[in-house]
Order: sequence, then C-alpha cells, then structure tokens
Amino acid sequence: MLRLQQGVRVLGPSDLGAALELIAEDPVTNVFAEYRSRITQLDQRWLGGEMWGYVDDGELVSLCHVGANLVPVLASREACDAFARRATRRRRSSATIVGPREQVEWLWAGLEHFWDRPRDVRWDQPHLLTDRPPLVRPDPLVRRTDPHDLETLYPACVAMYTEEVGVSPETGDGPQSGRSLYHARVAQLVSRGWSFSRIEDGEVLFKAEVACATSSACQVQGVYVAPHRRGQGLAVAGMAAVVETCLREVAPTVSLYVNAHNLAARAAYERVGFRQSGTFSTIMF
Repeated sequence: MLRLQQGVRVLGPSDLGAALELIAEDPVTNVFAEYRSRITQLDQRWLGGEMWGYVDDGELVSLCHVGANLVPVLASREACDAFARRATRRRRSSATIVGPREQVEWLWAGLEHFWDRPRDVRWDQPHLLTDRPPLVRPDPLVRRTDPHDLETLYPACVAMYTEEVGVSPETGDGPQSGRSLYHARVAQLVSRGWSFSRIEDGEVLFKAEVACATSSACQVQGVYVAPHRRGQGLAVAGMAAVVETCLREVAPTVSLYVNAHNLAARAAYERVGFRQSGTFSTIMF
C-alpha cells in the first residue's frame, strides 16, 4: 500500500500490483521493468537493488529501477527530478542509465553535476519492434544454443559485448569477477532457451539472446555476426529465425534497440520487419 501523498519511496512486494498496473500502460517499452518486477516480486533481496515509485496525490504514477541499470518507467519530468535528487544522496551503483530518451535526458539533467563523467553517451537509439512473421526466410541453421555449446558460444559473447560497449565484460578478479558473473549470465540464458546461434565447425557465425520476456513482449540483445562473415546476410536470416521462434514460443512482440549510427544493423532489422516505435538513450559509466 502506498503510504505518502507525493514523493519518492522504495517499493516492496505489497506494491507489486500497483507497479504492474502502471507498467501495463506500455508493456513493450517497459518489458525490462515488468520482467524484473515479476521475477523478484519487488523483494530487494532478489532485485539486487531497489524499485522506486513516484507518488502523486496518493497514486503511483512513475517508477525507476535502481540497480546495475538505472531505468525510468513512465517517468514524468517531476518524477525524474525527484528520482535524480534521491540518487544524488547515495553513491552511484548503476553502470548505465537507459530508457526512453526524454526520460533519460530529464534524469541526467539532475545527475550530471553530481555523478562522475560518463564513459559514453548514446542519445539516439531507435527502439524497434515487430509482432508479425519475418519478411524474409529464416536461417534454418540458427537454433537454440545447446548447453554443450556454452564454451564455444562464450568467446563470441565476450567479443560482441566488448565491441558494442567498449570494455570487456570480464574485467575484474576473484570469485565474483566480471568473468565469473558474465559467464554465469550467458549460461543462464542458454539454460532458459533464450540463446540462439548458428555454429559451424566449432565457430559461432551468428548469435543473439533474449534479455527479458513477459507475456506481452521480449527484448533481444547481443546480436553478433563473426567479423569475417559480415555483409553476407547472416544477420538478416538469423534475426528472422530468432523472431519466428520468439513469436511462436516466447512472446507476441519482439523488441530491441540499436545505435542510430549502425546503419548495417538497422537495415537488417528493417528487412526482417522491425519498425521503430520510439527512441532510447544509454549513458554508460
């Protein structure tokens, strides 16, 4: 039950219904927030962070996921200002701020003079979706990654992440190092049937993963083609295979976001049948 008339409070399991009702206003854009809310029941022990709610006149009107990712959800300018003020009172724990561009801009306006300088800022990331069968023939050799292929898949995941983000996901030492955590994440996606790949002669030629999924949508990430095979249509046919399987077995809408400057990827997604539904932004530290 919400306990204040206006302002920010940390949500808990008793707030799950209200949070999901709010997210349902745009379940595709906010698939990450819904997925995290459902699997953790907003219990901080499982969130690994917090879900903040902004209450106006006693009603929950905006959310902000605060963990490794700081993610605004249907956040008004007033809510973003309030979220930013609260965030400045604690040490930065989020490696990224990501979400719809306007909301990220509002958050960053309140944080940029308090948080350290970002490593990279990507303001223009078209958010794409499709809820229809692919427009091109799916690659019949793209399949769900078998757990036995995990060690073959893993280097391609590291290569994709490093190329896309600019740093290796393996950074760190010890039992909770970047490598340990990232390897566990890749293994988790494989075990869930959310990893798709085309592997030939022990080499990953194409791969992609579902990062999160709900009954409304799923979000694809980590699309990768082996460098020496780029420009040969593997991304188009591979994504067609991913979309076909996801629409049939995972969720009724498939979404992703892509850097505006990545013209090759945008062209591939358009050929598959993706259409733009908005613009995301990502700030990385």
